[in-house]
Amino acid sequence: MRVFVTGATGFVGTAIVQDLLKAGHQVLGLARSDASAKALTDAGADVLRGSLDDLDILKKGATECDGVIHTAFTHDWSNYAGSCTADRKAIEAIGAALKGSGRPFVVTSGTLSLGMLELPPDQFANEEHVPDSRAGPRGPSEAAALELVSKGVRVTVVRLPIVHGDDDHGFIPMLIAAARKNDVSAYVGDGNQRWPSVRKADAATLYRLALEKGVAGAKYHAIAEQGVAIKDIAEVIGGKLDLPVVGKSPEEAAENFGFLSWPLAIDNPTSSKITQEQLGWSPSGRGLIEDMEKGTYFKN
Repeated sequence: MRVFVTGATGFVGTAIVQDLLKAGHQVLGLARSDASAKALTDAGADVLRGSLDDLDILKKGATECDGVIHTAFTHDWSNYAGSCTADRKAIEAIGAALKGSGRPFVVTSGTLSLGMLELPPDQFANEEHVPDSRAGPRGPSEAAALELVSKGVRVTVVRLPIVHGDDDHGFIPMLIAAARKNDVSAYVGDGNQRWPSVRKADAATLYRLALEKGVAGAKYHAIAEQGVAIKDIAEVIGGKLDLPVVGKSPEEAAENFGFLSWPLAIDNPTSSKITQEQLGWSPSGRGLIEDMEKGTYFKN
């Protein structure tokens, strides 16, 4: 299968490209820069130059391939709503190119969209749950993707938790940077909020399985660990940086973490039981805490 991948040189996208090529697929990767184009060529993929805002280019990539995996996202935290709007427009453009084809289109969402659901304390969010409207502006992207099913596109959604591994530049590095800046490794409240996680290689395999075997309209959870306590993450950071570990009130957390204070306050335990049963996905990478202790997070 020839697969068009957006975000092909990103943290997760790079692993997806490697997994697809290893499985015998061909890859056409979207690249904004010469460096990204070279990385794709060196990996054995073809290159389509353009960005997430080039809707005609996105349509071209989708039209030329047998399926699409969409992982690109503009991480502009100063205008998160704008980034989410751009994501939705990209999904709609790719969907328009695939209309009536029955070809697979795998779209990225996040488990945080389920964090506002009012579930019993002993119940984890699962694949069948629908994001709460209060969960932020990315929810409409997932809804827009699922609407494409009625237009003859085999859309599936992969919801990502904390994705960890070498070369990570996301959630965990941001917490480490905040600790270094403030000379304290902090958490919000009692720190018992739980976040699911997955190692990036396992997430990449799930994307491929969703592409190959996913059922139209299905939501899949790339979750290996159902819930890692935020306090446990803070304690590893504090230990590695020799900093005190303290709890912060919501008001204090806003000053310490900035925009991260909101997600850190959310309890987000999430299951992938349905995903594993339906796709035969079995994550095997090391867990988040072990990766933080043994990986490259504190090498610099």
